[in-house]
Parts: sequence; C-alpha cells; structure tokens
Amino acid sequence: MKKIFSITAVALAVMLTAGCKKFVEGYDVSPNSPSQVSLEVLLTGTQLGTVSNYTGDLGRIPSLLVQQTAGRLFQYGDFQTYDILESSIDNQWQNLYAGGLINAQQLIDQAGDANKIYRGIGRVLRAMNLGLATDMWGDIPNTQALGGLAGEANFNAAYDAQETVIRDIQSTLDAAIADLGSDPATNARVPGTDDIIFGGDAANWGLAARVLKARYANRLSKRDAAGSATTTLAILDAAYLAGLAGNTSDLMAPFGDATNEWNQWFAFEQQRAGYLTMNQFFLDMLASDPRLPLYATGTDQEPIGPYYGSQNSALPLVTFFEAKFIEAEAALRAGNPMRAATAFNAAVTANVTKLGVADPGFLAAVAAEDAASITLEKIMTQKYIAMFTQSEVWSDWRRTNFPTLTPNAGASIAEIPRRFPSAQNERLYNNKAVIVSDLTQRVWWDQ
Repeated sequence: MKKIFSITAVALAVMLTAGCKKFVEGYDVSPNSPSQVSLEVLLTGTQLGTVSNYTGDLGRIPSLLVQQTAGRLFQYGDFQTYDILESSIDNQWQNLYAGGLINAQQLIDQAGDANKIYRGIGRVLRAMNLGLATDMWGDIPNTQALGGLAGEANFNAAYDAQETVIRDIQSTLDAAIADLGSDPATNARVPGTDDIIFGGDAANWGLAARVLKARYANRLSKRDAAGSATTTLAILDAAYLAGLAGNTSDLMAPFGDATNEWNQWFAFEQQRAGYLTMNQFFLDMLASDPRLPLYATGTDQEPIGPYYGSQNSALPLVTFFEAKFIEAEAALRAGNPMRAATAFNAAVTANVTKLGVADPGFLAAVAAEDAASITLEKIMTQKYIAMFTQSEVWSDWRRTNFPTLTPNAGASIAEIPRRFPSAQNERLYNNKAVIVSDLTQRVWWDQ
C-alpha cells in the first residue's frame, strides 16, 4: 500500500511541476464535501445532533440510575450495577462536541448579525448541549474547545469550572433571546421547514430559551438556595409575560416512521431487545396513576410503553410543565408556599393534559395542594414522574434526594453514581484533561 501511494504521489508531483495545472483545476474540490454548508442544512443537522444527544444513551442511562428503568443485559446490565467505564460513555462525549457543540458554534458564526434568528436558534442549541455535558461530567472544555481545525496548538483544550460553564450558558441564552426577538424583516434569511422542531417560529424558541434559563438558575439550589430561587422566579415571570402559557410551545424532539427517523428508545429496543426494561420501583409508584399504561407496556420485564416508546413518538426536551415544576420548587424555597402549590397544581395538570389523561379524580387527589399541604417531596416526586425519559430526573435527584432511592443490589459501589467518569479519549489524547474516575465525586452544583 505504501508503494502504491508513493508512486502515485511522485506521478502527481511530476504532473503538477510539468505545468498541468488546468488538468486538475476544479477537480480537487469535491462537490460532496462543500467548504461551507448552507444555513438551512446546518440548522437541521445541529437540531438532529442535539436531539440524538438528549434522547439517546444520555437519556436512557440517567433513567436507569434513578430507577425508572432497569438494565438487564450486556452493557446495560453493567450500568445497573454502576459499572460505567470510561469507554462506555466515550461516544456520547464525542457526540456532544462533534454532533452538537461544533455544529451549533458554526451555525452561530455563519449566521452572524445578518441572520439573527438562525443565530438565536444556534445559541439555544449550543446552551442545550453545553448544559447536558456539564450536568453529566461537571468541569468540561468550553472556552478553549472547538478550535481543532485551527491547528495542533488547539488539540488539548483546558477544562472550565462548572460554575463558569453555567454562567456561559446563561449569557448564551440571554444573547439568544435578544436575537430571537429581532424583526424577521431585518434578517437576510429566516428559517422555515429546515427548523424541524418549531418550523421557524422564533417566539417559541425564545420561550424555550427562557425555560432553559430557569432550569439552570434553579440548578444552583444547593449552592445558593435563596438567590437561585429569586433569580429563577424572575426568569419565569419574564417568560410568562413573553407568552409562556401552555403546552403549545413545548420543545419536543420529533421522530418519523422511516427507519432512520425512529424514536431512539424504540430504535434501541429493536436493535438491543431486552437490554433495558421498566423498573419495578417506578411501576409501583405509578400503580394508581393514569400515566401508567402510557409509560409501561406491562411488567418490569418489558420496554417502556407506547407514549414515549413508539417509532414516531415525540420526546419532551423543554416544556411548560417543567417550567411550572421549577416555579413550584423555587417558590417553596423562597418562602411562598401558596405560589408553590398553585404552580405545582398547574404542572401536574399540564402534564396529564398533554398526555391526554387528565382524569378528574386523579387531579382532585394529586393536583389540589394548598399552602399548608405542599412539600418539596410532593413537587419532586411528581416532577420525577412527569419528566420520564429526560436526563433532568437525575439532576433533580442529585439536588434534592427525592424520590428516596436505595442503591441497586449487587452494585459495584455503595452509592448511586452522581456523575459520569471522564471519557476514555480525554485520558488518552487531551493532556489538559481533568480525569475523574470516582462516580461518587459530586459536580460543583451538587455540593
């Protein structure tokens, strides 16, 4: 093989030095590898990468750790006993950067001031991928990341502290909200069907950005209980003024009937049947809940149910009911139990209404709290149920310890993991990587 390459290289060198430039002119650029992708293609690709990151293993593994699902076979059997290796999550780490952050940053840069709505969506997607990465791993490459194409000097990115990363998420979302509020008439181009989530609706993207801001303000509940509550409520008040009022603006991950469009939980079951099933703990919690037949197909030996587990089922990423649960928690922490109860009742109602199971008897029993009866445990338990399939359940459990969980029997460590280990490729190829192998070492906001 080396000999063939050498002969070819010599022949090409001779041709070029012989003045045959016109022979290859234009043929050295592949039409299938354009130097710049259109905004339309870049937007769709970045959304697909983000959806994949949120609804793949980084959605399934957290559901297992908080005992909504159970790992039964092979790699997922290992996860059930908390044997999460550096190699186990290496692809997920790479996908967050390659399929999410790199594409989002390119979309932001390429859109520029002339295409603020495209740039605003790119900023929301960047914040989403950055948030997912720091929730799973804590300190991560950020300010020095994504520069590999500029040369070898950028191959080893330093890690940013999680506190700094979260500040960057918030400033990115602020910039996104400003962009998304721009007059479409002042944009050179505006998204349409290339936006597979909202069809180019900038207002809905702006509302999603505001809920994400509330999510990450509330994430600091253990670091600054009072301050985070005040900030969170102010963000949500602004969101309601901006039009956040119901399930119609929910950011949902779309899927289709074609094989390459399948819902990722469904696709996983087709390819790895029996690896992951429902957990009896979660089934018992849902015993008298109208969501049970939607979430589960039967026993704890079966995969997740039809509502989120069918081939074209949309999956929630940022929703109105999440916003109301966040409001309930923050209001309770801020010493306003009446607001907390009202928001909690609205959250439960919004969730079961969205799922089409707003049973009056259930709502009368569960969504009728008042200032005297509302508790953090009630808020977080119902949020845990409503946020099924989302990685947020793991972050919430780490912050609040609700619902109360017991580590899995036969586990390799005595505690439920509170983070992922560093990715294998970071250990091997990034000499500035901060390597963490202890799954019980808490990320900054969990301390």
